[in-house]
Formats: sequence, C-alpha cells, structure tokens
Amino acid sequence: MKRYNLLTVLLLFIFSLTSAQVSSVFGSVTEAKSKIEATVPVVVEHLRKISEKQGDATVLTNGKAALKNEYNKVSQEFELYKGNMASCILGKSKKATKCMNYHTQFFRNTLGIYENYINYITKKNGYLGVSDDSIKLDFKPTEIATKIDKDFQGAAGAVKKMKGNSKSSYFDHLKSEDMKLQNFDTLAN
Repeated sequence: MKRYNLLTVLLLFIFSLTSAQVSSVFGSVTEAKSKIEATVPVVVEHLRKISEKQGDATVLTNGKAALKNEYNKVSQEFELYKGNMASCILGKSKKATKCMNYHTQFFRNTLGIYENYINYITKKNGYLGVSDDSIKLDFKPTEIATKIDKDFQGAAGAVKKMKGNSKSSYFDHLKSEDMKLQNFDTLAN
C-alpha cells in the first residue's frame, strides 16, 4: 500500500513541475501581451491631446491609422513568434537553439521598430511641438523578448523530458484566443 502512496506523490510532483514550467512560459507571454496592448491607449490619448492643442482632427485620425498599421504588424509577428518557437522546440533538437535565437531576434527587431514609431509620435519636443510628461510607457522590447526567450529555453528543457502527445499539447494554450493581442479598435476606444 505504501508503494502506491509514494507513486502518487511522485506523479503529483512531476505534474506540478511540468505545470510550473508551463505557467512560466505563459507568464512571460501574458506579460508581453499586456505591455504591447498598453501602448495603444497611451499613444491614442497623446494623439488626442495634440489634436486638441493644435485644433486639427487629422492629427488624431492619421496618427491612429498609422499606429493601427504598426500595431497590426506587431500583433502578426507576436502570433508567428509563439508558433515558430513552439515549432523550433518540437523540431530537431540539434537546431532548436539556433532556430529559437533567430526567431527571438526577429521578434525583438519588430518590437524595436514599434518602439521607435511610438517614440517618434510621442517625443516631447518633436515635430508637433508638444511637451507632455504624462506619457509613461512601460515598453522595453529587449527586456520583453529576453524574458520570453528565457522561458521558451526553459520550456525546451521541459519538453525534452516529455513523451508522446504531451509534447505537442504543451504549447496548445499559446494558440488560444486569450493569448492573442486584442484588436486595435477595441484598445483605441
């Protein structure tokens, strides 16, 4: 009877380790998702202030259209990145690290371009002549990409210990609707 209790405890321990590693990956992805989404209302509010200050509604209209274009690029890359990282991990183990580094660098570059665009729109003494200290963005592309990359590296180690269908189902939650970036129009209003 004691052997069965030990086996149960051991299985629960293994399950909890696997769950912790899964939540670690999803935690950094969720954090990145919220930081990317948080940029939209802040920038739109800034554009609204500029528009009102200059009495020109086209600043808001054109700025939102351009921001939507950039946000959609980031959103698309975010989905590709998650899928590509899972594919790298589930693919050939010898090339997994090289594959993951490539996709992380591409994702980091996409976030960097988005940050540069946001900085261009919200710069204090930019071409629109606005000084606004209320613009506070918690958006650091390198930090975001590094956290996700570290967690995916940890996931790669966890997947190596798994067998059969549990490997592919490990990343199923990343494909869910709640792990996708929200629509721009929802965030901009």
